[in-house]
Parts: sequence; C-alpha cells; structure tokens
Amino acid sequence: MCNGDTLRNSIVRLEEFVLAAGLLLVSYANLMYFDNSDVNGVREMSPPELKFGKKTFPPISECNLSSVSHRSVAADLDGTLLKASVPFLYYVLIAIEAGSLLRGLIVIISFPIIAITCIFFSEDLAGKMLIFLSFSGIKVSDLEIASRVVLPWFYADDVRSDSFEVFHSCRRKVIVTANPTVMVDAFAKDFLGADKVLGTEIEVDPWTKRATGLVKAPGILVGELKKLAVLKEFGEDLPDIGLGDRKSDHEFMSICKAAYMVPKDHSTSIVSPHRLKTQPNEYPVQQPRSALITYIRMPFKFILSFIRVYFNLSLLKGITKSALRSPLL
Repeated sequence: MCNGDTLRNSIVRLEEFVLAAGLLLVSYANLMYFDNSDVNGVREMSPPELKFGKKTFPPISECNLSSVSHRSVAADLDGTLLKASVPFLYYVLIAIEAGSLLRGLIVIISFPIIAITCIFFSEDLAGKMLIFLSFSGIKVSDLEIASRVVLPWFYADDVRSDSFEVFHSCRRKVIVTANPTVMVDAFAKDFLGADKVLGTEIEVDPWTKRATGLVKAPGILVGELKKLAVLKEFGEDLPDIGLGDRKSDHEFMSICKAAYMVPKDHSTSIVSPHRLKTQPNEYPVQQPRSALITYIRMPFKFILSFIRVYFNLSLLKGITKSALRSPLL
C-alpha cells in the first residue's frame, strides 16, 4: 500500500510539472512574441512623438477630435484597434474551430519557427507560414462560420478604448490589416462598424472550395502594400486620420491628412461591450490566452489519464493476486 501511495504521489507531481511547463511555455510566448508590438524593429518612444527612422507621428493621446476634420479613417487592427499586437492566438483558435485539434497543435508547435522568421527575417514570410498552417485544406465555408460565430467574441474583449474612440467618431471607417479578410471581416463590420476591410486575400481551389494555404497577389498586406491598398480604396480623397502601431504601418499613415501612433500600453483600458455595434453580452467571452492554456493542457491530461489507469490497474491486479493467495481464503 505504501508503494501504491508513493506511485500516486509521483503521478500527481508529474502532472503538476507538465501543467506548469505548459503555462511556462505560454508565458514565454507572451513575453517574446504575443506582446511584441513592433516585430521588425525596436520602437523608440520620446513624448510627445513616436519616432521611426526619419518620420515622426504624434501619439493618439494628442488627437483632439473636436478640432480636426474626421470624416474618414484608415486604421490598422492588431496593436491599434486591438490590444494584442500579434494575432497568433487567433490563428490558433480558427485552426481549431474550422480545422481540428491536431491542426491547432501543429500551429502551436510551429510558434518558435514563425516567431524567429518574423523577428529576424520577414513579417511577410511569417504571415504566409501562419496562414498556410492554419488555413490550408479547410473549406472556406468553415472558415467563414468560425470567423463569424467564434472569433468575434474573443476579439470583442480586446478592443482598445483610446483608438476605438477615434475610429468610432469617423463617418467612413476602413480597416487595413495583414490578416486574411475572411478572418476579420465579420468582426470589423458587425462589431466595430467598419465600412470596408482591406486585408490579405487567400487563394481558394475553385473545384473543392477549400483554401490552398497560399495568398493572392500582391501578398501579405504589410508596408508598401498597405499604402497601395489605401490609395486604391480612397483615390484622391485620402483618409483624414490614419492609425497604426508599428513601423510597417508607416507607409499608409504617411499619406493620411493626419496620423497618430498607438503606443504599446498594457494598462490601457478596454472598450465597454456596450459601445460596440454588436454586444457580446449573451456569450461567455474568454481571453484567447486562457483558451490556449486550456488547449495545451488537454493532450497532457489525456496522456496522464492513461498513465494513471495503467498504474491503478497494475496496483489493483497485484492486490487481487495477494488476496487470492491469502490463507484466509
């Protein structure tokens, strides 16, 4: 019996160690990637302006809506309208909801490679890798359902109040993002009240109606491509306000009549759900980070459950044999 108790205690300690390792992995990812608001360079902040190279833009706190003409706005999504600056967690969610648990696990395992690619090589290449792993082979209808039914309730709990106030005050609202349009279109229009989403377009097989995992030309909407997309959408009547949070947003912000940088601020307030066009009050909104932690724990708990069953059955078998050999029987 003593051996059985020791074995159970060892299994419990093993489970605690595995769960702690999973939490440590998420914390490390959050430190190195999820909260990295400028993946292509180091941001310098010297109030009252944010500097990137030779260009400077005032922070969004200096935007006085009462004194500027704000008929139209072009705004980035991740890190600008949303507090999360990198959408990795949302790709994991859509990979699970539209694909499978296995696909979601593959996306999580690929995180170190994607992070290194994004930080040291190319944001464009990292985006293509993430889209391929998350979308390839999935029916477009399933992607649309997940993007309309699941993702908005996670996005809605991450909307920054400072940038949303500026965005909401404009009459014509356009979002410019590197994310696939199919992934953010429903949230942007139904919750943020956007009129148009300029995003990355994914390729779809015309016969199977499944995503190929590739992106249509001109590619991931970052840097100069954002500027070209804004010029094509607005024509000569350029946006009155441009909002961005990183160096790759510089290009499209420079053609706006007024532009403001949204600094990374962990203490910034989240907009009340009542301010959104659609209110997610009836749905149990959970932070995507918490959902990811829960998902990481699942395979470990599944494996540990088999280990527990195996050792418990072995222990029970030994007890039964000892009982049958007992002279009392």
